[in-house]
Amino acid sequence: MIEHLRDIIESIWQYHPDEPLFYTGLAFWIAFTFVLGVYSLVYRKNSLRNGYLLLVSWFIYFQMSGAFLALLAFSCLANYGFGLLVHRRKFKKMWLAVAVALNLLILGYFKYTYFFVDTINQLFQTDYQVFNWIGWLLNQVARDVVDEHSIMLPIGISFYTFQAISYLVDVFRGDADVVKNPLDFSFYLSFFPQLVAGPIVRASSFIPQLYQKFSLKKKEFSHAIFLITKGLFKKMVIADFLALNFVDRVFEAPLAYSGLENLLSVYAYSIQIYCDFSGYTDIAIGLALILGFKIPVNFNAPYQASSLTDFWHRWHISLSLWLRDYLYIPLGGNRKGVVRMYVNLLVTMILGGLWHGANLRFLIWGAIHGLGLALEKLFRRAFLLGAKPTGWKKLLSVFVTFQVVSLAWIFFRARDYSTIQQLFYQIRYHFLPQNLMAGWESYQWVILVFLMGLLIIWVPNRYKEKLRGAFIALPAWMQIPAVLIVLMLIALVAQTGLQPFIYFRF
Repeated sequence: MIEHLRDIIESIWQYHPDEPLFYTGLAFWIAFTFVLGVYSLVYRKNSLRNGYLLLVSWFIYFQMSGAFLALLAFSCLANYGFGLLVHRRKFKKMWLAVAVALNLLILGYFKYTYFFVDTINQLFQTDYQVFNWIGWLLNQVARDVVDEHSIMLPIGISFYTFQAISYLVDVFRGDADVVKNPLDFSFYLSFFPQLVAGPIVRASSFIPQLYQKFSLKKKEFSHAIFLITKGLFKKMVIADFLALNFVDRVFEAPLAYSGLENLLSVYAYSIQIYCDFSGYTDIAIGLALILGFKIPVNFNAPYQASSLTDFWHRWHISLSLWLRDYLYIPLGGNRKGVVRMYVNLLVTMILGGLWHGANLRFLIWGAIHGLGLALEKLFRRAFLLGAKPTGWKKLLSVFVTFQVVSLAWIFFRARDYSTIQQLFYQIRYHFLPQNLMAGWESYQWVILVFLMGLLIIWVPNRYKEKLRGAFIALPAWMQIPAVLIVLMLIALVAQTGLQPFIYFRF
């Protein structure tokens, strides 16, 4: 045991592509304990605290993404400079356009090059091959740092790029003050708890915290511990278990399973992606809170939504608000007439789908939500519906919304269109398995975790808040064993090998 811990501690200081420093690994929590130890010496002085956390954030990102730390540092410096230029009165609109274009160009290069090259090859019957020009340039500085014949997607690039764009636009609009200290801006863009998978934090809410004194009340610390423990449980007990023992197997070979198993895998993926992504957000908010910073809530019981509009007010809230404020409204929103509003809505959701990945499947996923939102608005206008449904109407609305969202997740999860066809084929023509009892015997633990997931997504918020409040009210000597029991359960159920968070890919 001691030898194993020594190996983990030694590995923290070196970059291992096969063993990144994920929040679900013991190595991260050992490293974070050390970080807190040093933090206790520097947290009283803001400049020292911020500089220290910037170095920590860059170190943790390096341990996750290696040489791509250079790209993050470049983004920090470039967007800091663009912020100063956008803040100037002369040519501010031109500098904003240049800055946004450069950010999107870099994002597009890493995320969409294969998509564009493959599309061109298919349309014009050409055979262009991808060459990593940025990797080639890096290799001129340091030999063999990057493979020049493939383009890897840097972890978190979509999130910190959108965060940088929101800062620049807000400075242009006057909604946020320009950051004049390059270290402060770099810290804002690089803060490690939410760096690689959000939430997308607005400068107007985060930057002022850099200049405030550290504050962490006992209730806030208890809340942070509760969030981190809950996040680890959702990720490692629910999401990872369902993925490795059921969802991944069915989506890998739909024809090997009955239609019922295929359908259940779709619902299981709905639970998996929620527990995976919201679990990360819980951990991120908890880590930030321990360090004295507050980042926004990103989920609010999305599967209890009674419409797609309501769903997007609850799911990935920071991205929803970003798409609204920096895409939908600039396109004209609902100010250019009814038809234009529907077009803007559809374009926004399709581009939101494309943000998630360079594949036709993500465009279809975005289009399903865009069309659904447009039809909802059209239906409400036609029948003059206003207030949210109540009683049995609400239950029916929640059920239907969950079906539409789960159906759309199929296009999000499947590796190709053939998988989608096979899945629907099995559901339509081979729904029932030959032996239901054999299925029950094979899936007892999967069904148990599946039902646990349903409980998490559908238990009313008031009961969840009571549980959180009860934990926070406990004295420390009772909180510690409660957390240890949950951590022991996580250790017993945890799958071998670290499973990356789903949104690390985006």
